[in-house]
Amino acid sequence: MSANKLFTLLFLFLVPFQLYPQTGRAQSETRLNHGWKCRNILSVNATGEEVSKSGFETGDWLPATVPGTVLTTLLNNELIPDPFYGMNNELIPDIYDTGIEHYTYWFINDFEETYPAGQGQVWLHFRGVNYSCDIFLNGEKVNQTRHRGMFLRQTYNITRLLSREGNNRLAVIVYPPDPPGNPNGGQGGDGVIGKNVTHQYVAGWDWIQPVRDRNTGIWDEVIIERTGLIDIKNPHIITLVPGQRNPEDEISEPAVIRVSAELINSSIEDISGTLQYRIGDELNTLEVLVPADSNFTVLFPDLEFRDPDLWWPNGYGPPNLYTMEMEFITRDDKISDAEEVTFGIREISTGWNAFTRSRQIYVNGQPIFIKGGNWIISDAMLRFSEERYDAEIRFHRDMNLNLIRIWGGAITERPAFYNSCDKYGILVWQDFWMTGDCNGRWQDPRKKDDQWVRKKYPDDHDLFVVSVIDQVKMIRNHPSLAIWCGGNEIGPPEDIVKIMKDTLKSGLDGTRLFIESSTSGEMYFNSRGGTGDGPYGIQETEVFWEEKSFPFNPELGSVGTGDLASLKRFIPDSSLIVPGHYEPQDEENSRWARIEPVWRYHKYLPYGNFIERYGEARDVREFSNIAQLINYDQYRAMAEGFSSHMWEWYTGFIIWKTQNPWTALRGQMYDWYLDPNAGLYGLHHGSEPLHIMYNPVTHMIMVVNNSFKYYRDVMVIADSYDQDGKSTRLYQQMADIEPVSIKNCQSIGRGLISQRAGKGAFLSLKLLKSKDEALSENLYWLPDSTGNYPFLHELPATTVDAEARKLEKGKIELKLSNHAEKPMAFFIRLSLVDGETHERLLPVFYSDNYISLEPAAENTVILDYPSDKDRDNLKIMMEGWNVDEMIVEID
Repeated sequence: MSANKLFTLLFLFLVPFQLYPQTGRAQSETRLNHGWKCRNILSVNATGEEVSKSGFETGDWLPATVPGTVLTTLLNNELIPDPFYGMNNELIPDIYDTGIEHYTYWFINDFEETYPAGQGQVWLHFRGVNYSCDIFLNGEKVNQTRHRGMFLRQTYNITRLLSREGNNRLAVIVYPPDPPGNPNGGQGGDGVIGKNVTHQYVAGWDWIQPVRDRNTGIWDEVIIERTGLIDIKNPHIITLVPGQRNPEDEISEPAVIRVSAELINSSIEDISGTLQYRIGDELNTLEVLVPADSNFTVLFPDLEFRDPDLWWPNGYGPPNLYTMEMEFITRDDKISDAEEVTFGIREISTGWNAFTRSRQIYVNGQPIFIKGGNWIISDAMLRFSEERYDAEIRFHRDMNLNLIRIWGGAITERPAFYNSCDKYGILVWQDFWMTGDCNGRWQDPRKKDDQWVRKKYPDDHDLFVVSVIDQVKMIRNHPSLAIWCGGNEIGPPEDIVKIMKDTLKSGLDGTRLFIESSTSGEMYFNSRGGTGDGPYGIQETEVFWEEKSFPFNPELGSVGTGDLASLKRFIPDSSLIVPGHYEPQDEENSRWARIEPVWRYHKYLPYGNFIERYGEARDVREFSNIAQLINYDQYRAMAEGFSSHMWEWYTGFIIWKTQNPWTALRGQMYDWYLDPNAGLYGLHHGSEPLHIMYNPVTHMIMVVNNSFKYYRDVMVIADSYDQDGKSTRLYQQMADIEPVSIKNCQSIGRGLISQRAGKGAFLSLKLLKSKDEALSENLYWLPDSTGNYPFLHELPATTVDAEARKLEKGKIELKLSNHAEKPMAFFIRLSLVDGETHERLLPVFYSDNYISLEPAAENTVILDYPSDKDRDNLKIMMEGWNVDEMIVEID
């Protein structure tokens, strides 16, 4: 693409009455989230001009879900079965078979909006339509040419189209992606979904079945905004934090804040006024003259901001946030428009670590060891909410991760997602909309086009570029956003990459790393060959410690099956069997054929022979309980193994994946219903900023310190326990732990190997600040010399003491204790439940779970949950490996 063509694109992108991105909170706006109706195009014999007139009859139209998709509307009207349950998705027609018109729908909304007085202006914003649409208001067409592109936002000045009486009808005809792709079982089906500028997973992947309508619909917010003649757009905040900072500093050196904004003048005359912004007590003003009919960019002088409270990633310091309020005030002292932006003061930079041969991330001058999770999307059918985003990001905070990578086959995440990442201190790596599967990295016989053709996807490069520009403006103020990436495992076509690099390094952003693909040599040197990421299956825990992976592995995956309560939510009773115990009805008797069909449909990732090491699972309950032990051990070992080689082999790693947008049976720390499995708490311990751990290869006790704190005179203790609760002290010594470091303490192999050889044993590690204050605790269950765990089956049944009291609405304290003469109370699952049905309340955030209590041990757990879900009959259900189910009353 030539520079002249790019200039033309950018100019068109900014023309009034076309496409103006929005940022922050406007002075006055209304969200059109209710009152929508819809009907299939084949049942509407009328033009858009006719449909958008209030007299057009729509009494028999369906209530529509907006924001939402056609499929969501059909589900909410009970016209299709729940595609997340069992094999219901097979009962829903796929767009590839039905043709585009089957999922092409009209959407209408009757809304009240008074015609503005004086010089008032009214704007209509669409934050996301998939895939193309025509828009009509009160009998007139709004967009002169058909809008295309899932991500490109739309804004229209609708002032002249409003009804003088205040009653208005908006009509939108939404067309699906075309081509929709053949969901033939390939990653992204036959690949042609990639010809569109849209998300690609909807044609099916190895972790999801196809989404039948390809998520056609008005999938994000529709907003009516009111302003004066000057409209503030795209406030941009850049923060510069020179030097190396420390969150422990009592007084912080000044930071620099650089603010700009676009001013849209809708009138035919020049307009002068004052643009001002306020951050705390700091007020900055500029007198400006905005030319007629223009988009005018204003840049304020740099602000030296004294003693800032800096934003830090999770585990390193508090993620402090500020609010900027911006206003344009006209010469007659009227506020024409106002915007509000939440931001954090921080500076993100990167460097090349010559020792690991990989990219290293710095925040405020400090090196950050990246512990991340891959994120697809919150919900496969685009059913988003601020509450769900907050819960999911909080889970990632509780896993003690500090980065989320948004995978390139999905979307540019929504502002609500980034708000939660800002709040919880989670850095974000944002891919754009490319994948190696659809876009031609690999030869694949299931793809319709060859690699040379697919490498040129999408068909409309101009649309891709303007969509990138638009989405960058939407999210660039978020302090959590750290990295731009051209695509998953492949970069965009060369002409697109060049423009992306040029624009992202210019005034569009200029503050963040841009890499062409997730496996790019710009991120790490691939000395192993292959794709540059993975593996994706279950591993021996020793592998994470002793086998060197990629120095910044962007995808490292494993298992993730939930417990029985989770499985029952989406697997029919008839299919709730141990997955490998299925007897195939045909002659095939392969490993996959013996996986029960519903489990297979939900992409179950097998546990290999790991289940049998704990004994034969007689039913699905036993199977899922054992799976939790393995989940915990897998993800703890993954975090520990990579952390043990921090700055030596690695500068970071990203788990594939930490969540599922569908009811899948692989790669997740919590299910689609927001119910955590044990993997979450394995990560919670294995990734804690200050962590004591055991290397199963060298038998070394180690302490990893990710923080910037120096810990002096701490005590390191190692004890082993047998099945009866008898303990043996293996090590006890004082130590000093330096900041951002790994300390080898002592090998305990000589004593431990003999103790565990016969039946296996528990290994308890503690890092103590004082006799009564633990900085880190870690309990391992170690196999015998054959790799099995017979001692777990010999654990005597036991009980624990439990007391619960409500601290406040939405918060409960649970105190647990074990008696000195009793054995280990092992792997206790806590669940906050309805007192009558015993159904779990979801989501609940446990300060810890799958808890084990040594003899004479005590533990206090905080249960935090949405206060609007509080009720009087809540109880706590507890059940462990050798602890029978018990119900705890809450005082």
